[in-house]
Amino acid sequence: MKAIRRFTVRPVLPEPLRPLSDLARNLRWSWHAGTRDLFRSVDPERWAAAGGDPVRLLGSVAAARLTELAADRDFLDRLGAAAADLDAYMTGERWYQAQTDRLPAAVAYFSPEFGITAALPQYSGGLGILAGDHLKAASDLGVPLVGVGLLYRHGYFRQTLSRDGWQQEHYPVLDPNELPLDQLKEADGTAAQVALALSGGRSLRARIWLAQVGRVPLLLLDSDIEENDLGERGVTDRLYGGGSEHRLLQEMLLGIGGVRAVRAYCALSGHPEPEVFHTNEGHAGFLGLERIAELRAEGLDFDAALEAVRAGTVFTTHTPVPAGIDRFDRELVARHFGPQAELPDLEVDRILRLGMETYPGGEPNLFNMAVMGLRLAQRANGVSLLHGNVSREMFAGLWPGFDAEEVPITSVTNGVHAPTWVAPEVYRLGARQIGAERAEEALSVGDSDRWDSVADIADQDIWELRRSLRELLVLEVRERLRASWRQRGAGTAELGWIDGVLDPDVLTIGFARRVPSYKRLTLMLRDRDRLMNLLLHPERPVQFVIAGKAHPADDGGKRLIQELVRFADDPRVRHRIVFLPDYGMAMAQKLYPGCDIWLNNPLRPLEACGTSGMKAALNGCLNLSVLDGWWDEWFQPDFGWAIPTADGAGTDPERRDDIEAAALYDLLEQRITPSFYERGRGGLPDRWIEMVRRTLSLLGPKVLAGRMVREYVERLYAPAARAHRALDPDSARALAAWKARVRSAWHGVTVDHVETSVTAATAELGTTLGLRVRVGLGDLGPDDVEVQAVSGRVDEEDRLTDAAAVPLKPVGSPDAEGRWMYEGPLSLDRTGPFGYTVRILPGHRLLASGAELGLLAVPSEDLAGAGLLMR
Repeated sequence: MKAIRRFTVRPVLPEPLRPLSDLARNLRWSWHAGTRDLFRSVDPERWAAAGGDPVRLLGSVAAARLTELAADRDFLDRLGAAAADLDAYMTGERWYQAQTDRLPAAVAYFSPEFGITAALPQYSGGLGILAGDHLKAASDLGVPLVGVGLLYRHGYFRQTLSRDGWQQEHYPVLDPNELPLDQLKEADGTAAQVALALSGGRSLRARIWLAQVGRVPLLLLDSDIEENDLGERGVTDRLYGGGSEHRLLQEMLLGIGGVRAVRAYCALSGHPEPEVFHTNEGHAGFLGLERIAELRAEGLDFDAALEAVRAGTVFTTHTPVPAGIDRFDRELVARHFGPQAELPDLEVDRILRLGMETYPGGEPNLFNMAVMGLRLAQRANGVSLLHGNVSREMFAGLWPGFDAEEVPITSVTNGVHAPTWVAPEVYRLGARQIGAERAEEALSVGDSDRWDSVADIADQDIWELRRSLRELLVLEVRERLRASWRQRGAGTAELGWIDGVLDPDVLTIGFARRVPSYKRLTLMLRDRDRLMNLLLHPERPVQFVIAGKAHPADDGGKRLIQELVRFADDPRVRHRIVFLPDYGMAMAQKLYPGCDIWLNNPLRPLEACGTSGMKAALNGCLNLSVLDGWWDEWFQPDFGWAIPTADGAGTDPERRDDIEAAALYDLLEQRITPSFYERGRGGLPDRWIEMVRRTLSLLGPKVLAGRMVREYVERLYAPAARAHRALDPDSARALAAWKARVRSAWHGVTVDHVETSVTAATAELGTTLGLRVRVGLGDLGPDDVEVQAVSGRVDEEDRLTDAAAVPLKPVGSPDAEGRWMYEGPLSLDRTGPFGYTVRILPGHRLLASGAELGLLAVPSEDLAGAGLLMR
């Protein structure tokens, strides 16, 4: 029989054990080993059955066991110490509080998904894991962040395989009352809610759940409440589910409802109001519209409100391809805004203009969430150095006339939260070397360029650690593989072979990620005979552990999984290559430490960053990757291998895959397996151990989320907060009026004449030229513009490369024709073909970049000449 109603019955803890509840409700336990050890000791069997979830554990422990623990003096001492440690963590000064600059009072961080822990499954892949690591690192650093997302009742799907290896999706229903969450309550005890107006007189309501991520509150909006009609209840049903309108409503709830949830939380809790709003990818972009509407209600016009909102907004793009961006039909967007729907005081046409692709090559009828995100944010970034370059190229149409390198999108390379991803065995080795407190500080704050203490760890200790981690992975793989085969319909009698799957003394390669086609899950299958020889080599075998999910609508990705599973099912090699279904955080935390090599072979440059290899590196696993994302930035032969990229213009995709797969096999056969298996005088693989040591000491500090969040604070949050404070209502109105005046008058801005003090075609290194430039400013004045000399090397077509800009100064008054003269020096600081040009940009103290308005004046073609040639 089925129950007609379900309740969650929470345990009543004896008074001495009440601190267990506080420890369980704060997700710091997910990265604090001491707290997890305490919960494990409550009941080791039930802890394992609960999947390491303290809330589920406490809901299942027998009352007799709780009574026993309440009288156990040793346990109560440990509980008291853990509670005191959490209190000190929550209230003490940390890195952020020690900074001397006036940093933001608070930052609101919006993301469609958050990967905090497997106990709160609200993530699908890298974007969510990155967002979770961002929150945890902010907590460790003391950054006053407020996270904002949606609570999906089905989370992301659980993955199993059919007998023939086809991915199957399952969507278990999540009960928020059984998750480590609390409802946000009004002062009278009722549930706090936000509401959005929908077309046709309908409304979308959502309650607010609170997850405490260390010091950081995470607000999750849930539309599955009785006040909503059936359709609206399903808005937060699945992560990335449904059609266009469903996604649009999700993103309206995340952005607009999210701002309202932040306002409610701050009012009820006393948390400082955010001065900076950070949108993690374009999904939350509507938050800017809500903030414009707030300022409109305070008396600002649309343009002034837009300037005030832009000043305090940071936008992070994560996609290197236009297909990865949410785009909606303009009529669909128009239907959900305006007098009969949401934000009735904002002109629908102004809303649409923020997201329209009004640039060459754009689709004029589509509303682009990333374009809106960029137009609503004064500061934007990609997530690796290479991705910053790709993003500037991809969005260059929004800044016409500027070279891609000047598009105002910077980069902050992603990092990973080491306390979450470093195996306990690795942490204990580090703590033994430098002490627990210093080890924790090194992993969380990450303010060192090198971890030199790794050099003092004995080779034997490093090798024994790597072998023990590999052995733990082998046991984990066999357990998961057996469960997978049972789900595929196999009987116990068929599965005896699983006891011989993988070998703890064989070189182990890991590959785990989402399965879109560009990540090339099956590149390793390109030459199956060669792969089989690698797997079955009599002296130097390799073994693979592979995992990944394809999007439910991506049959191409599912076919790739099936192709790999069928190869791995072959009795000749199934002890050497394994596909594990249902990849998630719990599996990943076992996989990264246990592998010797982390393989990544995307099509360059389609991997924005790719953080899985970072997590592996923190555990002493070496990277074998295409030079894409973060690996392009930090690769050194000291700690891994680069797969060459066959990206010539004449190389078709099939040929490219063949070339790169052959390069992968070559590296494994000729360089990697010999390094792993060759032994030195002491019977150890000396070359391999040295690469592990260098990976930990040189790469480890770079890949930390603590480093990443400190960069966000110093390079983006702090400037955004300063800009936010500078734009009071009067300043915002003045800036908006100035921009309107400059745009309307820009047609009158010209570069009329350029002359230099040197007329020869060659000059000596170190020479300083005198530049005189005659410009027309029309209805503008020198205070409205900046005239610059831009110089650098020139290529065969006289295009400037590696250019530097120097401002020129106005001299005297305008002439009889209203033209101005500008002068300044130009230093010839490099040899070879050298050139310069002159340009005029809008200039204002409140602009974050000269390219901000997308306006530029340069000499006409008849003024342009060849570059100077220096010797």
